[in-house]
Amino acid sequence: MTRQDSHRPQPPGEPPSQADLDQEAEDVVLAVMAASRLLVAVSARALASTDDTLTLPQLRALVVLATCGPVKLAAMAATLGVNPSTALRMVERLESVGLIDRRANPDNRREVILQLTPAGRDLVERVLAHRRGEIRTLVQRLPVEARAGLLPALTALTEVADEMAVDPFDEVRRVGGLIDDPLNPAPPDALQGGRRRPTGRAI
Repeated sequence: MTRQDSHRPQPPGEPPSQADLDQEAEDVVLAVMAASRLLVAVSARALASTDDTLTLPQLRALVVLATCGPVKLAAMAATLGVNPSTALRMVERLESVGLIDRRANPDNRREVILQLTPAGRDLVERVLAHRRGEIRTLVQRLPVEARAGLLPALTALTEVADEMAVDPFDEVRRVGGLIDDPLNPAPPDALQGGRRRPTGRAI
């Protein structure tokens, strides 16, 4: 059956065939992936307009700290899906430009925890504000009927993923990060194996 055939109108009273349902699901998958790539592009433009010396992975490390508060290096590496040595090089780069601070863990002086400096937090806030503004512009240009349907659709998708205990970061890592959204909050399972705990204590 061709793609065109799969979209032939159903006779009145006849339920959709399995092929029609499969094609509809595939169309939704492609649309979600296209939207994911759009978010990556928006994030890249937001970063470039704020600080063109940083990479998206480096920005994502800053967002992890902004979202979760002070974290240990191992937790940072797990959240980013990289090995500790790669995370350490990233941290050293961000520390050298005054965006991250390393200090001793008050609960265990042999451990080092990472936290944002005021400059790092300001950078994250400016990038997120730029990104939010661009997304708002896109949404406002949608026809009213399309915009009205977008919120319930996205909410339903999020709820289904939550019910299935799906961590979208797992699939992102599997496909090499091609559809990653680098400004998403850190996945809580990577930090503590459950709900994200409040900030203010090293994870």
